[in-house]
Amino acid sequence: MSRLVLFNKPYGVLSQFTPEGRWQGLRDVLPLSGIYAAGRLDADSEGLLILTDDGKLQRRITDPRHKLPKTYWAQVEGTPSDADLEPLRDGVDLGDFVTRPAQARCMAEPAGLWPRTPPIRFRAAIPTAWIELVIAEGKNRQVRRMTAKIGFPTLRLIRAAVGDWHLDTLQPGEWKELHV
Repeated sequence: MSRLVLFNKPYGVLSQFTPEGRWQGLRDVLPLSGIYAAGRLDADSEGLLILTDDGKLQRRITDPRHKLPKTYWAQVEGTPSDADLEPLRDGVDLGDFVTRPAQARCMAEPAGLWPRTPPIRFRAAIPTAWIELVIAEGKNRQVRRMTAKIGFPTLRLIRAAVGDWHLDTLQPGEWKELHV
């Protein structure tokens, strides 16, 4: 039986056990051993990180050939309309690659959202909005690059789900272990 851990990775924590520079490592916030991250989340992103002790499961979760959908909530600068999100649905040319079409929609602030420490920058003259993006790939800083390309830079990024696994009510630093 394999171990699978769903972890709500806080802002400022790397997706590796070893700290680096100003960023904490997983060992600083997760009291488990013998498991490894199945995928990555940047230190300045939050949300669902899956860890496992099963190499085959780890590869299946991360391999782009399996097209496991990843759901992100992005708080962006500005207030995009539904039409503004159309390029995300078509695929965005980021220069070094063209993204696959994403599911994209405007959404309300996620229910039960925790405050981020430190908080995002606040500008009274510039409103913010939330976008839900579902992608089946995950290149370096892809969601941030996609929203910036369409004119709505990401201020806060939370991964809410990977495939059928969801954050649910996990708060930052909380984890839940499953046996699969």
